Amino acid sequence: MAMTLIATNPDPTDVASVTFNSGIDSTYKLYIFKFININPATDGAEFQFQVNATDGADYNDSPITSTFFRAYHYEDGSGTSLDYQTSHDIANAASYQVIAYDTGNGADESASGELYLFNPSGTTYVKHFSSSFSVYGNTDLSYAQWAGGYINDTTAIDDINFKMSSGNFDGTIKMYGVG
Repeated sequence: MAMTLIATNPDPTDVASVTFNSGIDSTYKLYIFKFININPATDGAEFQFQVNATDGADYNDSPITSTFFRAYHYEDGSGTSLDYQTSHDIANAASYQVIAYDTGNGADESASGELYLFNPSGTTYVKHFSSSFSVYGNTDLSYAQWAGGYINDTTAIDDINFKMSSGNFDGTIKMYGVG
């Protein structure tokens, strides 16, 4: 299966949010978003997303159910862990889903990763998603972070929004269709 680049955020510097509101349609059953060097203005901010159903007015109509876990290792070797993060789960609520957290805002700190969104234009089933990120954290540690779950909505999804929990961010986001 080939990946087709559909869109790239036009201004990757000091943005409040990035919305892809065209290109998500029935052409592809799988959309992949690639995030390159997402760097928040606010140290330790959380990078997150939410979707909007077709003809929806905003990003508070589609409930998400999800799970989140991480592995980390401090730069100085003082600690490591693999753990489940209940604080980043969502239980059937129309909240923004965290996909990368504790990202540092230093010049040598950022988050990079992928988000898979499955069959967003389908109208029979809920929409599944999964993400994987590598993050240089604000307390000098390296994270691997994973989130997954479903958007509990059988309405077609036609746009998606990405933002930080606080402040603006720099970084490139690319949207691909796979099929």
